[in-house]
Amino acid sequence: MENVPSFIQLIEQSIKTNWDLDALTDYKGATLQYHDVARKIEKLHILFENCGVQKGDKVALCGRNSNQWAVAFLATLTYGAIAVPILHEFMPEQIHNIVNHSDAKLLFVGDHVATQIDPVQMPHLEGIVNNPDYSLMLSRTDKLTYAREHLNELYGKKFPKYFRKEHVHYEYEDNGEQLALINYTSGTTGFSKGVMIPYRALWSNFDFAVNVLGNTIKTGDRIISILPMAHMYGMAFEFLFEFLYGCHVYYLNRVPSPAIIAQAFADIKPRIIIAVPLIIEKIIRKKVFPKIQNNRMRLLMAMPVISKKVKQMICQEVVKAFGGELYEVIIGGAAFNREIETFLRKIEFPYTVGYGATECAPIICYRDWQTFRLGSCGQPVVHMEVKIDSDSPSTKPGEILARGLNVMLGYYKNDEATKETIDKDGWYHTGDLGTMDDDKNVFINGRSKNMLLGPSGQNIYPEEIEDKFNSMAMVVETVVVQRNNKLVGLVYPDYDEAKNMNFNEEDIYNVMEQNRQQLNELLPAYEKITEIEIQKEEFEKTPKKSIKRYLYK
Repeated sequence: MENVPSFIQLIEQSIKTNWDLDALTDYKGATLQYHDVARKIEKLHILFENCGVQKGDKVALCGRNSNQWAVAFLATLTYGAIAVPILHEFMPEQIHNIVNHSDAKLLFVGDHVATQIDPVQMPHLEGIVNNPDYSLMLSRTDKLTYAREHLNELYGKKFPKYFRKEHVHYEYEDNGEQLALINYTSGTTGFSKGVMIPYRALWSNFDFAVNVLGNTIKTGDRIISILPMAHMYGMAFEFLFEFLYGCHVYYLNRVPSPAIIAQAFADIKPRIIIAVPLIIEKIIRKKVFPKIQNNRMRLLMAMPVISKKVKQMICQEVVKAFGGELYEVIIGGAAFNREIETFLRKIEFPYTVGYGATECAPIICYRDWQTFRLGSCGQPVVHMEVKIDSDSPSTKPGEILARGLNVMLGYYKNDEATKETIDKDGWYHTGDLGTMDDDKNVFINGRSKNMLLGPSGQNIYPEEIEDKFNSMAMVVETVVVQRNNKLVGLVYPDYDEAKNMNFNEEDIYNVMEQNRQQLNELLPAYEKITEIEIQKEEFEKTPKKSIKRYLYK
Protein backbone atom coordinates (compact mmCIF):
# COMPACT_ATOMS: atom_id res chain seq x y z
CA MET A 1 0.00 0.00 0.00
CA GLU A 2 1.23 3.52 -0.78
CA ASN A 3 2.12 5.95 2.01
CA VAL A 4 -0.65 8.41 2.72
CA PRO A 5 -0.63 11.80 4.49
CA SER A 6 -1.55 11.96 8.18
CA PHE A 7 -5.30 12.14 8.76
CA ILE A 8 -4.82 13.59 12.27
CA GLN A 9 -2.73 16.41 10.73
CA LEU A 10 -5.67 17.21 8.43
CA ILE A 11 -7.95 17.59 11.47
CA GLU A 12 -5.42 19.88 13.19
CA GLN A 13 -4.88 21.91 10.01
CA SER A 14 -8.63 22.41 9.42
CA ILE A 15 -9.20 23.61 13.00
CA LYS A 16 -6.39 26.18 12.72
CA THR A 17 -7.32 27.36 9.22
CA ASN A 18 -11.03 27.72 10.00
CA TRP A 19 -10.62 28.89 13.62
CA ASP A 20 -13.41 31.50 13.68
CA LEU A 21 -15.85 29.81 11.30
CA ASP A 22 -19.00 27.89 12.27
CA ALA A 23 -18.25 24.16 12.31
CA LEU A 24 -21.05 22.07 13.85
CA THR A 25 -24.65 23.08 14.60
CA ASP A 26 -27.47 21.16 16.24
CA TYR A 27 -30.40 22.23 14.02
CA LYS A 28 -32.47 24.71 16.08
CA GLY A 29 -29.83 24.40 18.82
CA ALA A 30 -26.23 25.33 19.68
CA THR A 31 -23.44 26.10 17.18
CA LEU A 32 -19.79 25.26 17.79
CA GLN A 33 -17.14 27.16 15.87
CA TYR A 34 -13.88 25.41 14.95
CA HIS A 35 -12.13 26.93 18.00
CA ASP A 36 -14.95 25.64 20.28
CA VAL A 37 -14.42 22.16 18.85
CA ALA A 38 -10.67 22.47 19.56
CA ARG A 39 -11.32 23.52 23.15
CA LYS A 40 -13.72 20.63 23.78
CA ILE A 41 -11.26 18.15 22.20
CA GLU A 42 -8.60 19.44 24.62
CA LYS A 43 -10.93 18.91 27.61
CA LEU A 44 -11.71 15.35 26.54
CA HIS A 45 -7.98 14.66 26.07
CA ILE A 46 -7.41 15.81 29.67
CA LEU A 47 -10.24 13.50 30.78
CA PHE A 48 -8.77 10.55 28.82
CA GLU A 49 -5.26 11.20 30.11
CA ASN A 50 -6.28 11.49 33.76
CA CYS A 51 -8.53 8.46 33.80
CA GLY A 52 -5.92 6.19 32.23
CA VAL A 53 -7.11 5.83 28.60
CA GLN A 54 -4.06 4.67 26.62
CA LYS A 55 -3.29 5.09 22.93
CA GLY A 56 -4.98 2.18 21.16
CA ASP A 57 -7.75 1.79 23.76
CA LYS A 58 -11.30 1.60 22.39
CA VAL A 59 -13.83 4.36 23.00
CA ALA A 60 -17.44 3.61 21.96
CA LEU A 61 -19.99 6.27 20.92
CA CYS A 62 -23.71 5.66 20.76
CA GLY A 63 -26.26 8.43 20.30
CA ARG A 64 -28.17 10.47 17.75
CA ASN A 65 -26.09 12.75 15.54
CA SER A 66 -25.10 15.89 17.44
CA ASN A 67 -22.22 18.34 17.64
CA GLN A 68 -21.10 16.74 20.95
CA TRP A 69 -21.03 13.27 19.32
CA ALA A 70 -18.83 14.68 16.54
CA VAL A 71 -16.46 16.30 19.08
CA ALA A 72 -16.14 13.07 21.10
CA PHE A 73 -15.31 11.19 17.89
CA LEU A 74 -12.63 13.72 16.84
CA ALA A 75 -11.20 13.75 20.37
CA THR A 76 -10.91 9.95 20.33
CA LEU A 77 -9.00 9.87 17.03
CA THR A 78 -6.69 12.83 17.80
CA TYR A 79 -5.80 11.24 21.17
CA GLY A 80 -4.72 8.02 19.46
CA ALA A 81 -7.58 5.90 20.78
CA ILE A 82 -9.79 3.78 18.50
CA ALA A 83 -13.39 4.89 17.98
CA VAL A 84 -16.27 2.41 18.00
CA PRO A 85 -19.36 4.21 16.58
CA ILE A 86 -22.61 2.35 17.40
CA LEU A 87 -25.97 2.94 15.69
CA HIS A 88 -28.25 4.53 18.31
CA GLU A 89 -31.25 2.60 16.95
CA PHE A 90 -29.79 -0.74 18.01
CA MET A 91 -31.58 -2.57 20.81
CA PRO A 92 -29.90 -2.44 24.27
CA GLU A 93 -28.73 -6.06 23.92
CA GLN A 94 -27.02 -5.23 20.62
CA ILE A 95 -25.29 -2.18 22.14
CA HIS A 96 -24.05 -4.33 25.05
CA ASN A 97 -22.75 -6.95 22.58
CA ILE A 98 -20.74 -4.41 20.58
CA VAL A 99 -19.32 -2.65 23.65
CA ASN A 100 -18.19 -6.01 25.06
CA HIS A 101 -16.91 -7.47 21.80
CA SER A 102 -14.92 -4.33 20.95
CA ASP A 103 -13.25 -4.21 24.41
CA ALA A 104 -14.34 -0.58 24.81
CA LYS A 105 -13.00 1.20 27.89
CA LEU A 106 -15.37 4.20 27.78
CA LEU A 107 -18.80 4.69 26.25
CA PHE A 108 -20.28 8.05 25.22
CA VAL A 109 -24.09 7.99 25.13
CA GLY A 110 -26.88 10.32 23.96
CA ASP A 111 -30.00 11.05 26.04
CA HIS A 112 -32.18 8.37 24.47
CA VAL A 113 -29.54 5.61 24.68
CA ALA A 114 -28.75 6.47 28.32
CA THR A 115 -32.25 5.43 29.38
CA GLN A 116 -32.10 2.12 27.46
CA ILE A 117 -28.79 0.50 28.35
CA ASP A 118 -27.85 -1.55 31.42
CA PRO A 119 -24.28 -0.91 32.67
CA VAL A 120 -24.28 -4.28 34.47
CA GLN A 121 -24.32 -5.99 31.05
CA MET A 122 -21.07 -4.19 30.13
CA PRO A 123 -18.76 -5.21 32.99
CA HIS A 124 -15.46 -4.16 31.36
CA LEU A 125 -16.41 -0.52 30.82
CA GLU A 126 -14.61 1.91 33.12
CA GLY A 127 -17.20 4.60 32.60
CA ILE A 128 -20.20 5.90 30.67
CA VAL A 129 -20.13 9.57 29.65
CA ASN A 130 -23.28 11.55 28.79
CA ASN A 131 -22.93 13.16 25.37
CA PRO A 132 -24.73 16.45 25.94
CA ASP A 133 -22.41 17.76 28.68
CA TYR A 134 -19.83 14.97 29.19
CA SER A 135 -21.11 14.37 32.72
CA LEU A 136 -20.68 10.83 34.07
CA MET A 137 -23.55 8.36 33.95
CA LEU A 138 -21.28 5.72 35.44
CA SER A 139 -17.75 5.64 36.80
CA ARG A 140 -16.06 2.45 37.96
CA THR A 141 -12.71 4.08 38.79
CA ASP A 142 -11.75 6.84 41.23
CA LYS A 143 -9.44 8.25 38.56
CA LEU A 144 -12.31 8.87 36.14
CA THR A 145 -14.52 10.42 38.85
CA TYR A 146 -11.68 12.71 39.96
CA ALA A 147 -10.78 13.68 36.38
CA ARG A 148 -14.40 14.65 35.56
CA GLU A 149 -14.96 16.53 38.83
CA HIS A 150 -11.75 18.52 38.41
CA LEU A 151 -11.85 18.88 34.62
CA ASN A 152 -12.16 22.68 34.50
CA GLU A 153 -9.41 23.04 37.09
CA LEU A 154 -7.06 20.69 35.16
CA TYR A 155 -7.88 22.59 31.95
CA GLY A 156 -7.15 25.93 33.66
CA LYS A 157 -3.75 24.63 34.82
CA LYS A 158 -2.85 23.47 31.32
CA PHE A 159 -3.93 26.76 29.68
CA PRO A 160 -3.51 29.45 32.38
CA LYS A 161 -4.03 32.48 30.09
CA TYR A 162 -6.53 31.36 27.49
CA PHE A 163 -6.69 28.70 24.80
CA ARG A 164 -5.22 29.86 21.49
CA LYS A 165 -4.69 28.53 18.01
CA GLU A 166 -1.00 27.74 18.67
CA HIS A 167 -2.04 25.38 21.49
CA VAL A 168 -3.63 23.02 18.95
CA HIS A 169 -1.13 20.26 18.41
CA TYR A 170 -2.07 16.58 18.30
CA GLU A 171 0.94 14.48 19.15
CA TYR A 172 -0.47 11.18 18.00
CA GLU A 173 1.16 10.27 14.69
CA ASP A 174 -1.09 8.03 12.63
CA ASN A 175 0.25 5.96 9.79
CA GLY A 176 -1.95 4.60 7.02
CA GLU A 177 -2.15 1.02 8.25
CA GLN A 178 -3.08 1.90 11.83
CA LEU A 179 -6.58 1.18 13.05
CA ALA A 180 -8.75 4.32 13.33
CA LEU A 181 -12.17 2.89 14.08
CA ILE A 182 -14.21 -0.30 14.27
CA ASN A 183 -17.61 -0.10 12.59
CA TYR A 184 -20.06 -2.90 13.35
CA THR A 185 -22.27 -4.05 10.51
CA SER A 186 -24.98 -5.18 12.93
CA GLY A 187 -25.40 -5.70 16.63
CA THR A 188 -26.46 -9.31 16.90
CA THR A 189 -24.04 -11.86 18.35
CA GLY A 190 -23.03 -14.41 15.73
CA PHE A 191 -23.92 -12.05 12.86
CA SER A 192 -22.12 -8.87 13.77
CA LYS A 193 -18.76 -8.12 12.23
CA GLY A 194 -16.52 -5.33 13.48
CA VAL A 195 -15.08 -3.76 10.33
CA MET A 196 -11.56 -2.47 11.10
CA ILE A 197 -11.12 0.82 9.23
CA PRO A 198 -7.49 2.04 8.96
CA TYR A 199 -6.39 5.68 8.66
CA ARG A 200 -5.48 5.20 4.97
CA ALA A 201 -9.16 4.41 4.21
CA LEU A 202 -10.35 7.59 5.99
CA TRP A 203 -7.75 9.65 4.14
CA SER A 204 -8.52 8.00 0.79
CA ASN A 205 -12.27 8.64 1.11
CA PHE A 206 -11.51 12.27 1.98
CA ASP A 207 -9.12 12.58 -0.97
CA PHE A 208 -11.79 11.15 -3.28
CA ALA A 209 -14.31 13.77 -2.06
CA VAL A 210 -11.75 16.56 -2.62
CA ASN A 211 -11.16 15.22 -6.14
CA VAL A 212 -14.82 15.15 -7.14
CA LEU A 213 -16.27 18.03 -5.09
CA GLY A 214 -13.26 20.21 -4.34
CA ASN A 215 -14.06 22.74 -7.05
CA THR A 216 -17.73 22.87 -6.12
CA ILE A 217 -17.69 23.01 -2.34
CA LYS A 218 -15.96 25.90 -0.64
CA THR A 219 -15.11 26.92 2.92
CA GLY A 220 -18.23 27.93 4.86
CA ASP A 221 -20.65 25.97 2.65
CA ARG A 222 -23.54 24.35 4.51
CA ILE A 223 -24.50 20.69 4.60
CA ILE A 224 -27.13 18.74 6.51
CA SER A 225 -26.19 15.49 8.21
CA ILE A 226 -29.22 13.24 7.68
CA LEU A 227 -27.64 9.77 7.80
CA PRO A 228 -26.40 8.37 11.11
CA MET A 229 -22.72 9.19 11.72
CA ALA A 230 -22.33 5.67 13.10
CA HIS A 231 -22.74 4.59 9.46
CA MET A 232 -19.64 4.98 7.24
CA TYR A 233 -21.63 6.70 4.47
CA GLY A 234 -22.82 9.50 6.76
CA MET A 235 -19.52 9.59 8.65
CA ALA A 236 -17.33 10.01 5.56
CA PHE A 237 -19.43 12.34 3.42
CA GLU A 238 -21.66 14.30 5.80
CA PHE A 239 -19.07 14.89 8.50
CA LEU A 240 -15.37 14.13 7.97
CA PHE A 241 -14.96 15.57 4.46
CA GLU A 242 -16.91 18.72 5.35
CA PHE A 243 -15.15 19.26 8.69
CA LEU A 244 -11.71 18.88 7.08
CA TYR A 245 -12.77 21.23 4.29
CA GLY A 246 -14.00 24.08 6.51
CA CYS A 247 -17.70 23.56 5.87
CA HIS A 248 -20.58 24.04 8.33
CA VAL A 249 -22.40 20.81 9.27
CA TYR A 250 -25.97 20.88 10.64
CA TYR A 251 -27.27 17.91 12.65
CA LEU A 252 -30.95 17.01 12.59
CA ASN A 253 -30.87 15.79 16.15
CA ARG A 254 -34.45 14.56 16.11
CA VAL A 255 -35.95 11.68 14.18
CA PRO A 256 -35.51 12.98 10.61
CA SER A 257 -39.05 12.64 9.21
CA PRO A 258 -39.57 13.84 5.60
CA ALA A 259 -41.37 16.95 6.95
CA ILE A 260 -38.46 17.89 9.22
CA ILE A 261 -35.92 17.19 6.47
CA ALA A 262 -37.89 19.30 3.95
CA GLN A 263 -38.07 22.18 6.45
CA ALA A 264 -34.33 21.87 7.16
CA PHE A 265 -33.55 22.01 3.41
CA ALA A 266 -35.54 25.26 3.18
CA ASP A 267 -33.83 26.79 6.24
CA ILE A 268 -30.24 25.66 5.68
CA LYS A 269 -30.03 25.59 1.86
CA PRO A 270 -27.34 22.87 1.66
CA ARG A 271 -24.71 22.87 -1.11
CA ILE A 272 -24.79 19.10 -1.60
CA ILE A 273 -27.17 16.47 -0.28
CA ILE A 274 -26.09 12.94 0.60
CA ALA A 275 -29.05 10.60 1.00
CA VAL A 276 -30.57 7.19 0.64
CA PRO A 277 -33.23 6.88 -2.11
CA LEU A 278 -36.22 6.76 0.22
CA ILE A 279 -35.70 10.31 1.54
CA ILE A 280 -35.49 11.77 -1.97
CA GLU A 281 -38.45 9.72 -3.19
CA LYS A 282 -40.70 10.84 -0.32
CA ILE A 283 -39.91 14.53 -0.78
CA ILE A 284 -40.55 14.36 -4.53
CA ARG A 285 -43.84 12.49 -4.08
CA LYS A 286 -45.02 14.91 -1.38
CA LYS A 287 -43.63 18.26 -2.51
CA VAL A 288 -43.26 18.01 -6.29
CA PHE A 289 -45.65 15.50 -7.86
CA PRO A 290 -48.85 17.15 -6.50
CA LYS A 291 -47.86 20.39 -8.29
CA ILE A 292 -47.15 18.85 -11.67
CA GLN A 293 -49.38 15.83 -12.04
CA ASN A 294 -52.31 17.60 -13.64
CA ASN A 295 -53.60 17.44 -17.22
CA ARG A 296 -52.29 20.87 -18.21
CA MET A 297 -48.74 20.00 -17.15
CA ARG A 298 -48.88 16.61 -18.86
CA LEU A 299 -50.01 18.29 -22.08
CA LEU A 300 -47.24 20.91 -21.93
CA MET A 301 -44.62 18.24 -21.20
CA ALA A 302 -45.70 16.36 -24.32
CA MET A 303 -45.34 19.38 -26.63
CA PRO A 304 -41.79 19.37 -28.05
CA VAL A 305 -41.47 23.16 -28.42
CA ILE A 306 -42.70 24.01 -24.93
CA SER A 307 -41.54 20.93 -23.06
CA LYS A 308 -37.92 22.10 -22.63
CA LYS A 309 -39.07 25.26 -20.84
CA VAL A 310 -41.57 23.31 -18.75
CA LYS A 311 -38.89 20.79 -17.77
CA GLN A 312 -36.57 23.61 -16.70
CA MET A 313 -39.38 25.09 -14.64
CA ILE A 314 -40.11 21.75 -12.98
CA CYS A 315 -36.40 21.19 -12.35
CA GLN A 316 -36.21 24.56 -10.58
CA GLU A 317 -39.23 23.50 -8.50
CA VAL A 318 -37.44 20.30 -7.45
CA VAL A 319 -34.20 22.15 -6.69
CA LYS A 320 -36.28 24.56 -4.56
CA ALA A 321 -37.70 21.59 -2.60
CA PHE A 322 -34.09 20.78 -1.64
CA GLY A 323 -33.23 24.31 -0.52
CA GLY A 324 -32.47 25.95 -3.86
CA GLU A 325 -28.66 26.13 -3.69
CA LEU A 326 -27.47 22.59 -4.24
CA TYR A 327 -24.87 21.42 -6.73
CA GLU A 328 -26.04 17.80 -6.71
CA VAL A 329 -27.79 15.08 -4.74
CA ILE A 330 -25.69 11.95 -4.18
CA ILE A 331 -27.75 8.79 -3.71
CA GLY A 332 -26.26 5.66 -2.17
CA GLY A 333 -27.12 2.54 -0.24
CA ALA A 334 -29.88 1.05 -2.39
CA ALA A 335 -31.47 0.94 -5.81
CA PHE A 336 -33.40 4.03 -6.85
CA ASN A 337 -37.12 3.75 -7.62
CA ARG A 338 -37.23 3.57 -11.43
CA GLU A 339 -40.21 5.97 -11.81
CA ILE A 340 -38.48 8.68 -9.73
CA GLU A 341 -35.10 8.13 -11.42
CA THR A 342 -36.64 8.42 -14.89
CA PHE A 343 -38.51 11.58 -13.86
CA LEU A 344 -35.35 13.21 -12.45
CA ARG A 345 -33.38 12.30 -15.56
CA LYS A 346 -36.13 13.70 -17.79
CA ILE A 347 -36.06 17.13 -16.11
CA GLU A 348 -32.21 17.06 -15.95
CA PHE A 349 -32.13 17.27 -12.17
CA PRO A 350 -28.55 17.10 -10.79
CA TYR A 351 -28.40 13.72 -9.06
CA THR A 352 -25.96 10.84 -9.14
CA VAL A 353 -25.83 7.35 -7.64
CA GLY A 354 -22.74 6.00 -5.86
CA TYR A 355 -21.79 2.55 -4.60
CA GLY A 356 -19.94 1.53 -1.48
CA ALA A 357 -19.67 -0.78 1.51
CA THR A 358 -18.76 -0.38 5.18
CA GLU A 359 -15.71 -2.52 4.37
CA CYS A 360 -14.45 0.25 2.05
CA ALA A 361 -15.18 3.13 4.44
CA PRO A 362 -17.38 3.31 2.23
CA ILE A 363 -16.78 4.47 -1.37
CA ILE A 364 -16.12 2.10 -4.30
CA CYS A 365 -17.81 3.75 -7.34
CA TYR A 366 -19.02 7.26 -8.18
CA ARG A 367 -19.44 9.63 -11.10
CA ASP A 368 -20.47 13.31 -11.21
CA TRP A 369 -24.13 13.94 -12.17
CA GLN A 370 -23.14 15.58 -15.46
CA THR A 371 -21.47 12.43 -16.79
CA PHE A 372 -23.39 9.83 -14.76
CA ARG A 373 -24.79 6.92 -16.79
CA LEU A 374 -28.46 6.13 -16.07
CA GLY A 375 -28.97 2.86 -14.19
CA SER A 376 -25.30 2.59 -13.16
CA CYS A 377 -23.66 3.36 -9.81
CA GLY A 378 -20.66 5.19 -11.25
CA GLN A 379 -17.08 4.17 -12.04
CA PRO A 380 -14.25 2.97 -9.76
CA VAL A 381 -13.05 5.92 -7.66
CA VAL A 382 -9.49 7.24 -7.20
CA HIS A 383 -7.24 4.83 -5.19
CA MET A 384 -9.56 1.89 -6.01
CA GLU A 385 -9.69 -0.86 -8.64
CA VAL A 386 -12.87 -2.79 -9.45
CA LYS A 387 -13.29 -5.98 -11.44
CA ILE A 388 -16.18 -8.34 -12.19
CA ASP A 389 -15.60 -12.01 -11.48
CA SER A 390 -17.02 -13.20 -14.81
CA ASP A 391 -15.63 -14.39 -18.15
CA SER A 392 -17.62 -11.63 -19.87
CA PRO A 393 -17.82 -8.68 -17.42
CA SER A 394 -19.93 -6.48 -19.69
CA THR A 395 -22.65 -9.03 -20.45
CA LYS A 396 -22.54 -11.75 -17.81
CA PRO A 397 -23.01 -10.70 -14.16
CA GLY A 398 -20.34 -11.79 -11.70
CA GLU A 399 -19.34 -10.84 -8.18
CA ILE A 400 -18.05 -7.26 -7.84
CA LEU A 401 -14.50 -7.24 -6.40
CA ALA A 402 -12.70 -4.13 -5.13
CA ARG A 403 -9.08 -3.47 -4.16
CA GLY A 404 -7.18 -0.41 -2.95
CA LEU A 405 -6.62 2.08 -0.15
CA ASN A 406 -10.25 2.08 0.99
CA VAL A 407 -10.36 -1.62 1.85
CA MET A 408 -10.60 -2.53 5.56
CA LEU A 409 -7.89 -4.31 7.55
CA GLY A 410 -10.35 -7.14 8.27
CA TYR A 411 -13.01 -8.06 10.83
CA TYR A 412 -12.14 -7.57 14.50
CA LYS A 413 -11.38 -10.92 16.22
CA ASN A 414 -12.72 -12.83 13.20
CA ASP A 415 -9.92 -14.14 10.98
CA GLU A 416 -12.17 -16.71 9.36
CA ALA A 417 -14.66 -14.10 8.05
CA THR A 418 -11.73 -11.88 6.99
CA LYS A 419 -10.22 -14.70 4.90
CA GLU A 420 -13.60 -15.38 3.28
CA THR A 421 -13.98 -11.69 2.35
CA ILE A 422 -10.48 -10.51 1.36
CA ASP A 423 -8.54 -12.91 -0.86
CA LYS A 424 -4.76 -13.42 -0.93
CA ASP A 425 -4.38 -10.81 -3.69
CA GLY A 426 -6.13 -8.15 -1.61
CA TRP A 427 -9.47 -8.19 -3.48
CA TYR A 428 -12.48 -7.45 -1.27
CA HIS A 429 -15.38 -9.72 -2.27
CA THR A 430 -18.45 -7.49 -2.03
CA GLY A 431 -21.04 -10.26 -2.31
CA ASP A 432 -22.84 -8.07 -4.89
CA LEU A 433 -23.44 -9.18 -8.47
CA GLY A 434 -22.90 -6.80 -11.33
CA THR A 435 -21.53 -6.00 -14.77
CA MET A 436 -19.12 -3.33 -16.00
CA ASP A 437 -19.23 -1.72 -19.43
CA ASP A 438 -16.22 -0.70 -21.54
CA ASP A 439 -16.23 2.79 -19.95
CA LYS A 440 -15.94 1.12 -16.53
CA ASN A 441 -19.48 2.04 -15.44
CA VAL A 442 -20.64 -0.52 -12.89
CA PHE A 443 -24.21 -1.85 -12.89
CA ILE A 444 -25.51 -3.79 -9.89
CA ASN A 445 -27.70 -6.78 -10.72
CA GLY A 446 -28.47 -7.95 -7.23
CA ARG A 447 -27.05 -8.85 -3.89
CA SER A 448 -25.68 -12.28 -3.28
CA LYS A 449 -25.42 -11.04 0.26
CA ASN A 450 -28.97 -10.50 1.39
CA MET A 451 -28.70 -7.15 3.12
CA LEU A 452 -31.71 -4.86 2.89
CA LEU A 453 -31.69 -1.11 3.47
CA GLY A 454 -33.76 0.60 6.18
CA PRO A 455 -35.52 3.95 5.66
CA SER A 456 -32.55 6.02 6.89
CA GLY A 457 -29.81 3.91 5.39
CA GLN A 458 -29.62 1.32 8.18
CA ASN A 459 -28.30 -2.12 7.22
CA ILE A 460 -30.91 -4.84 7.76
CA TYR A 461 -29.73 -8.44 7.73
CA PRO A 462 -32.86 -10.57 7.19
CA GLU A 463 -31.12 -13.72 8.48
CA GLU A 464 -30.91 -12.19 11.96
CA ILE A 465 -34.66 -11.51 12.08
CA GLU A 466 -35.44 -14.94 10.58
CA ASP A 467 -33.22 -16.58 13.16
CA LYS A 468 -35.37 -15.13 15.96
CA PHE A 469 -38.65 -15.86 14.15
CA ASN A 470 -37.72 -19.49 13.48
CA SER A 471 -37.48 -20.20 17.20
CA MET A 472 -41.08 -19.08 17.84
CA ALA A 473 -44.24 -21.16 18.25
CA MET A 474 -45.25 -23.32 15.28
CA VAL A 475 -42.71 -21.79 12.89
CA VAL A 476 -40.71 -24.09 10.61
CA GLU A 477 -38.91 -21.44 8.56
CA THR A 478 -39.16 -17.80 7.54
CA VAL A 479 -38.00 -15.46 4.78
CA VAL A 480 -38.04 -11.72 5.41
CA VAL A 481 -38.55 -9.59 2.30
CA GLN A 482 -38.89 -5.87 1.65
CA ARG A 483 -41.95 -4.51 -0.16
CA ASN A 484 -42.67 -0.79 -0.59
CA ASN A 485 -39.97 -0.14 2.01
CA LYS A 486 -41.76 -2.29 4.58
CA LEU A 487 -40.61 -5.66 5.91
CA VAL A 488 -42.90 -8.65 5.37
CA GLY A 489 -42.39 -12.05 7.01
CA LEU A 490 -43.13 -15.05 4.77
CA VAL A 491 -43.71 -17.97 7.16
CA TYR A 492 -43.99 -21.69 6.55
CA PRO A 493 -45.82 -23.00 9.65
CA ASP A 494 -45.61 -26.43 11.28
CA TYR A 495 -48.69 -27.97 9.68
CA ASP A 496 -48.20 -31.29 11.53
CA GLU A 497 -48.43 -29.54 14.86
CA ALA A 498 -51.42 -27.52 13.65
CA LYS A 499 -53.17 -30.76 12.63
CA ASN A 500 -52.50 -32.35 16.05
CA MET A 501 -54.08 -29.33 17.71
CA ASN A 502 -57.03 -29.17 15.31
CA PHE A 503 -56.03 -25.64 14.23
CA ASN A 504 -57.64 -24.17 11.13
CA GLU A 505 -56.06 -21.53 8.89
CA GLU A 506 -57.37 -18.67 10.99
CA ASP A 507 -55.88 -20.21 14.17
CA ILE A 508 -52.51 -20.60 12.44
CA TYR A 509 -52.60 -16.99 11.26
CA ASN A 510 -53.44 -15.77 14.79
CA VAL A 511 -50.46 -17.66 16.24
CA MET A 512 -48.15 -16.13 13.61
CA GLU A 513 -49.58 -12.65 14.21
CA GLN A 514 -48.88 -13.07 17.93
CA ASN A 515 -45.33 -14.22 17.05
CA ARG A 516 -44.90 -11.11 14.91
CA GLN A 517 -45.89 -8.82 17.78
CA GLN A 518 -43.56 -10.60 20.21
CA LEU A 519 -40.73 -10.51 17.71
CA ASN A 520 -41.20 -6.77 17.08
CA GLU A 521 -40.67 -6.08 20.78
CA LEU A 522 -37.13 -7.45 20.34
CA LEU A 523 -36.31 -5.41 17.23
CA PRO A 524 -35.36 -1.77 16.57
CA ALA A 525 -38.05 0.28 14.77
CA TYR A 526 -36.46 -0.04 11.31
CA GLU A 527 -36.40 -3.87 11.56
CA LYS A 528 -40.00 -4.40 12.67
CA ILE A 529 -42.14 -6.77 10.58
CA THR A 530 -45.30 -5.04 9.33
CA GLU A 531 -47.19 -8.11 8.13
CA ILE A 532 -47.14 -11.88 7.88
CA GLU A 533 -47.84 -14.04 4.84
CA ILE A 534 -48.44 -17.73 5.40
CA GLN A 535 -46.74 -20.07 2.89
CA LYS A 536 -48.67 -23.26 2.04
CA GLU A 537 -45.57 -25.05 0.68
CA GLU A 538 -42.07 -25.39 2.05
CA PHE A 539 -39.59 -22.83 0.62
CA GLU A 540 -37.64 -24.04 -2.40
CA LYS A 541 -34.03 -24.94 -1.59
CA THR A 542 -30.67 -25.23 -3.33
CA PRO A 543 -28.74 -28.54 -3.18
CA LYS A 544 -26.93 -27.01 -0.16
CA LYS A 545 -30.37 -26.69 1.47
CA SER A 546 -30.37 -22.93 1.59
CA ILE A 547 -33.58 -21.15 0.60
CA LYS A 548 -33.70 -19.77 -2.96
CA ARG A 549 -34.42 -16.24 -1.77
CA TYR A 550 -34.64 -14.72 -5.21
CA LEU A 551 -37.92 -16.65 -5.76
CA TYR A 552 -39.56 -14.84 -2.84
CA LYS A 553 -39.76 -11.14 -3.49
